[in-house]
Amino acid sequence: MKKITLTSLIIVICISLVFSQNLSQTKKGTIKDPVLNHKFSVSTTWLTFANFGSEKTNTHHYEFHFGYKLTPKDKIGIKVATWKLFAPMGIPLGDAIKMEENTFFPGKLSEKGIGVTYQRLLWKGLFTSIEIMPLKKTYFDENDKEIGTGFKLYTTYHLGYHIPLFKNRMYIEPQIHCNYWPIDTKAPQSFQAEENKWNNYILFEPNLYFGVNF
Repeated sequence: MKKITLTSLIIVICISLVFSQNLSQTKKGTIKDPVLNHKFSVSTTWLTFANFGSEKTNTHHYEFHFGYKLTPKDKIGIKVATWKLFAPMGIPLGDAIKMEENTFFPGKLSEKGIGVTYQRLLWKGLFTSIEIMPLKKTYFDENDKEIGTGFKLYTTYHLGYHIPLFKNRMYIEPQIHCNYWPIDTKAPQSFQAEENKWNNYILFEPNLYFGVNF
C-alpha cells in the first residue's frame, strides 16, 4: 500500500533527524530535557492528512490524541478516532499492499470511539505506549445502506521516538506498533466471512505522529 511505503520513508528521515539532533546537542553540552517544558499536548497520525484517492479505498481516517504529562517520564491521554474499512483490518501488511479486491468487504465498515492512552519515556526520546479504545462498528452495504452494528475492543502497543521541534512547541514521533482486538462482535455474515480469513492482530505497523505542546 502506498501509504505504508510513504510512512516507512518518513520514519527513516525522522531517524536521521534524531541522530543529527543528538550530535548537535553533544557539541553544545548537556541541555535540559525538552520533554519537560509542557504539560499538555495534542497530536494526530499522518493518516489524518492522507484521506485522498479513490472513494472505494478511502478510509476517511481521523485521529486525535489529547495528552497530559503526569511526570517527566509519564503521560496519559484521551484518544478520539474514526475510520472506514473497505477490507478486514487483520490483513497482513504484505497482503494489504497488493490491494486485491477479492479481499474487500461487500460494502464498508465504519468504526469510531474514544479511548485512553499511556506513554512511558525510557531513554532520551525513546518511549513505549499503550492505547485502549472501545469502538462502535456500523456496517454498510454496497449501496451505502446501514445493515448492522457491533462492538470492537481495539488495543495498540507502540515503540517510538519523540523528536522536539521549535523549542519543543511542536514534535514528531516516528513509531512502530502492534494492534490487537480481542473482542469483535455482531458482524453481518457477509462481512464475517471475510474477517474469518485473517487474524485479529497486526504486527509491526509503521506510523508517524505530529503534535503540538502547550
